[in-house]
Amino acid sequence: MIDRYPPAPWLTVGPGDDAAVLDLSGSLAGPVVACTDTLVEGQDFLRSWSTARDIGIKVAAQNFADVAAMGGRPHTLLVSLTTPADVPASWANEMADGLVAECARAGAVVAGGDVSAGSEIVVTGTALGTLAVGRAVLRSGASTGDVVAVTAGSGRSGAGWALLREGVVKGGVPSGDPVLRDPVLGDPVLGDLVLGDPVLETLVAEHRAPVPPYSAGVEAALAGATAMIDTSDGLVRDATRIAVSSGVVLDLDPAALNPGDDLLHAAKALGHGGASATDVAQDWVLTGGEDHALLACFPPSVTLPAAFRAIGVVREGEPGVWVGGRPFTGEGGWRHWT
Repeated sequence: MIDRYPPAPWLTVGPGDDAAVLDLSGSLAGPVVACTDTLVEGQDFLRSWSTARDIGIKVAAQNFADVAAMGGRPHTLLVSLTTPADVPASWANEMADGLVAECARAGAVVAGGDVSAGSEIVVTGTALGTLAVGRAVLRSGASTGDVVAVTAGSGRSGAGWALLREGVVKGGVPSGDPVLRDPVLGDPVLGDLVLGDPVLETLVAEHRAPVPPYSAGVEAALAGATAMIDTSDGLVRDATRIAVSSGVVLDLDPAALNPGDDLLHAAKALGHGGASATDVAQDWVLTGGEDHALLACFPPSVTLPAAFRAIGVVREGEPGVWVGGRPFTGEGGWRHWT
């Protein structure tokens, strides 16, 4: 598996020794960002829904998105893997392929990690990055009058999760079997399939293997963003974290958050019609999790980076999130598998 991981100029000692050695000079000089995230089988993924490659992409993506949300450039990933004894080496190798693919997209490399045995698959990633400017973009810096902006994709992962849960979307595994199956029993886990629908398949793919906009975090920091967060737990829930940390209200414009045609199409595929479809799709936008979009606040004088669009404004008041001038009263966030 070690041979799968490419080298990098800053990785002077890579996988295969007791520890990695990094030379963070040159373009990587500056404050280091570090974060860690864990995926647990049954809680964060199901092997009957996601391929090993998907899971490798996901563990890298969710870590690198946190680096980007601080205004950093991700460059290095450490990964620890625990699996039951019946998981074949081919599964681990395929997961490594996903790690390599997402590292390549982010401009990063795998520096090493560890493996162990346990009752379930657990994958933990630890990412390192370097800040684009001299300070991190925290959750606590939003000020009254700031513009609230977000990158694309809110609601897409939530829609993909709902489609998988209801079993209406074609699966896909490396063997070419058109149906995702229980990895032990071999039984189909999806019910009535909608075959060949590219819109629905794309939404499911983005839930299984997210595509965070890493460069947007750097662009936001360079533009002077005052606060930023990765929307891994839903737009409203993560907006609330900025609001509470900053002591302000984030007032979101519902017209700027109207669901797109793809989300409406997914809601209709799930049997919702008319106003119900719109309500379901709107809920995905506001509360669907694991989009890994970047939500940021900017001074009103700033020209927003191209990846961001304005969706609201920061106001004085009891810290929290409003939608259309009224406090949001729903649950507001993502609850994984439980």
